Amino acid sequence: MFQSAPCSFLVLIALASFAQAQDVGARCAKIGSDDKAKPIPAALVLQARQLFGFSKETPNAFIRNGTSYRCMDGKAWLCNVGANLVCGKANASKSLPGATAFCKDNPGSDIIPMAATGHDTIYEWKCVGPKAQIVRQIVAVDPRGFIADNWKPLD
Repeated sequence: MFQSAPCSFLVLIALASFAQAQDVGARCAKIGSDDKAKPIPAALVLQARQLFGFSKETPNAFIRNGTSYRCMDGKAWLCNVGANLVCGKANASKSLPGATAFCKDNPGSDIIPMAATGHDTIYEWKCVGPKAQIVRQIVAVDPRGFIADNWKPLD
């Protein structure tokens, strides 16, 4: 009896994990789009590992703690935060207080670092004299306003 109990317990855990993963897909299919990012269930860690190219040595907890999902057009999309990756909505503002302050202190600078602009800006910035100016758009935005390359569809 003791030998079958652990096996049965593992089967129940596997079934619960599968149900959690299915719930994410079913939830997104039902609601369509929801811009609120939510933590992934444990059942999606393996898929997140594959989507974002994590090595087998990367702890599951690290992947789960840094990965979220949201629903777009009836599908689940995953994002994993990184040093310069944000999972929140992109900042398409053409005036940034941090950039303005940087240029006042560093007039004529050819670049404004992300420490001043924020990592969610979609633009590259420079200082023209003491004023911040957009150089060009550097990232694409998806239809819901998120940085497109940071989000991957869950199949």
